[in-house]
Amino acid sequence: MESLNQNALFVWLAASPSPRFEYQGLGFEAYQESSTRPSQSGCAMRLIYEDLSIEDSLAAWIVSLAKSLKLTSLSIAPIRRQVALHCVEVVLPVEPSAELLATCPSQVELHLIRGPLPKLSEPGLLVMDMDSTAIQIECIDELAAMAGVGEQVAAITERAMQGELDFEQSLRQRVAQLQGADAKIIQTLCDTLPLMPGLEAMLTELKSHHWRLVVASGGFTPFVGHLKQLLNLDAAFANELVIVDGKLAGTVTGKVVDAQFKADVVNRCSQDWQIPVGQRVAIGDGANDIPMVQAADFGIAFHAKPKLAAAADARIRSLDLRVLPYLLQF
Repeated sequence: MESLNQNALFVWLAASPSPRFEYQGLGFEAYQESSTRPSQSGCAMRLIYEDLSIEDSLAAWIVSLAKSLKLTSLSIAPIRRQVALHCVEVVLPVEPSAELLATCPSQVELHLIRGPLPKLSEPGLLVMDMDSTAIQIECIDELAAMAGVGEQVAAITERAMQGELDFEQSLRQRVAQLQGADAKIIQTLCDTLPLMPGLEAMLTELKSHHWRLVVASGGFTPFVGHLKQLLNLDAAFANELVIVDGKLAGTVTGKVVDAQFKADVVNRCSQDWQIPVGQRVAIGDGANDIPMVQAADFGIAFHAKPKLAAAADARIRSLDLRVLPYLLQF
């Protein structure tokens, strides 16, 4: 049963009893995602939200935006996915200014569509960062805390953030602090890895459309291996810690998984699995993910630092990973 408090515009759009609806003096025309967008569009935007209670303020914002652009009508489509969020797509004859877009309700993820989107309904590739993207923590920080060297590792991390160390230097110096720690802390952390909210629902939807799923991390192989098995991922790449006689040696072996390696994963996996151009997606949270998201056809910044947000094609600012399928075209 529909809630008596649901906004009239969104009730009409969900039911679509008629293709046209007038709301607060503005004409709305419904279309379906599966059909071609109205040809007069200069751009389209997707508005993704979780809480139905914001629909009144969202509808008011859409009307205000249209009036600011001196429009008398708008085309609007419901965007439906398996995951439990809500989304509408609105077609506009011109792209609104950044100032107008900034007035969108803060609980709404707004994405401007400026070009073709990857197709959810066709096989594709998703390459994910691990720390603070697929999981809620930074594994090196947790290992350091468990080994009693949290402060030392944090100091090295700060130097790296200040540009005094590159990624490989920072990685090797932080891992060196773990020398002599009992390797059992790795399994202890694996057993308690906190998945990022929305991760499993997002992956389930992508899998249902035969997408390939990969994690590429500057972290460590035990953790990406754990995620690969737990989530049935297709591949996982990370740095390998050296363990001698049950103790961490304080070193890594093999090629370091740095920013360029992660970008190469996008190209290598897409070639190996014959993923067509346009269907390669990457998501991460930090500056180390910039080459990876730029190597993809569609790069997503997740709760990201400003440099990555500026380099990505789309941003997830506040909601969880369930947003990702709504950024794709069905």
